[in-house]
Amino acid sequence: MPVDIAPFQARRARLLATMQAAGGGVAVIPTSPERHRNRDTTYAYRFDSYFYYLTAFREPEAVLVLVAGDTPRSILFCRTKDVEREIWDGYRFGPDAARDAFGFDEARPIDELDEQLGQLLANQPAVFHSIGYEPEWDRRIADALNRVRAQARTGAHAPAQIRDVRSLIDDMRLIKDASEIATMRRAAEISAGAHIRAMRAARPGVFEYEVEAELIHEFRRHGSQAPAYSSIVATGPNACVLHYVENDRQLADGDLLLIDAGCELDGYASDITRSFPVNGRFSGPQKAVYELVLAAQAAAIAEIRPGASWNAGHDAAVRVLAQGYLDLGLLTGSLDGAIESGSYRQFYMHRTGHWLGLDVHDAGEYKLAGEWRNLEAGNVLTVEPGTYIRPAEGVPEAFWNIGIRIEDDALVTDTGCDIITHATPKSVADIEAIMAAR
Repeated sequence: MPVDIAPFQARRARLLATMQAAGGGVAVIPTSPERHRNRDTTYAYRFDSYFYYLTAFREPEAVLVLVAGDTPRSILFCRTKDVEREIWDGYRFGPDAARDAFGFDEARPIDELDEQLGQLLANQPAVFHSIGYEPEWDRRIADALNRVRAQARTGAHAPAQIRDVRSLIDDMRLIKDASEIATMRRAAEISAGAHIRAMRAARPGVFEYEVEAELIHEFRRHGSQAPAYSSIVATGPNACVLHYVENDRQLADGDLLLIDAGCELDGYASDITRSFPVNGRFSGPQKAVYELVLAAQAAAIAEIRPGASWNAGHDAAVRVLAQGYLDLGLLTGSLDGAIESGSYRQFYMHRTGHWLGLDVHDAGEYKLAGEWRNLEAGNVLTVEPGTYIRPAEGVPEAFWNIGIRIEDDALVTDTGCDIITHATPKSVADIEAIMAAR
């Protein structure tokens, strides 16, 4: 499928301008290597997010080099055309076709990279790369710098600075452009349909992995390349395990089922969680806790707007949840006391959201100079309060093994926010209506 390369070219130009403003230099940004699963079998390939953000190029064995200076340049190093390998592994662009298809100034064979790096880094003020991200790349950059230093008697000098290119790209990735937002909306739409399909498939006697299969089926049949992360399909006590991924328990009458799943579409993640009763009807305690988590999410969403503190939504959710635990008899004392002591963390122990984009836990700092950063139009974040009630002394048995999380994806707009996963049912009435129609 043809790729609109304009957004990727614009990102490269913006990064080059940022590098130039910092004094200039050369950025070296590799994609991910192929990873062996066992013996001669590799895992399904997934490109590096930083590399893809700037290139749209999905093949392994590729490196982007950006040269900031009076004449900025973008150079792709990639695999050469090889008819025999294409018979085994599929189509590859080769340098010439990749240059034209993806809008690079130059493209060269990947086998020339190490030799070329020494020349490209000579007499540059700085090298920008992902320091500490891949030890192999730290070594290759060091080797290239040493090759430049070995030419000192010819007048060449190595870059005096080594800077982390991720810090520059992270700030760019925090603000989604129109093409990113369109892709994320479509990913959210696909994932919403998958959650509805899962609700219709879930019933006593079915296994968690059968429900997971329904999710994957819906992802793939609408063009998603893969789940954005390992799907959590957790029933009964498993719903109280935050990162449960075994997905092998049988659904039982009276249990809740927590599903945390989202598809990846063209590199971009969606992330949705819904919790609902296996038999289609919430019990009294289940409904009370569910409505509490839903109210906490509404309070957090109300805080999402440009200029608001990142942490405002979390603080709002915590106050609603802590008061609810007091009202339900799960905690004793005062609201302020429960928050100050942290006693509410017995039932709610994680944050209320995270950045979302090319990575499900996307790039970008949450604090600047020690203070929570403010939201900006174009940010995309999740909103995911939850409550997890394990059997414990002092906890009424009627609430044991109730695990509920409700998660949506929010795009910060000029005036507030847009819940792009809104098509996923989450009111008690809507969920029960869908399940009654199974």
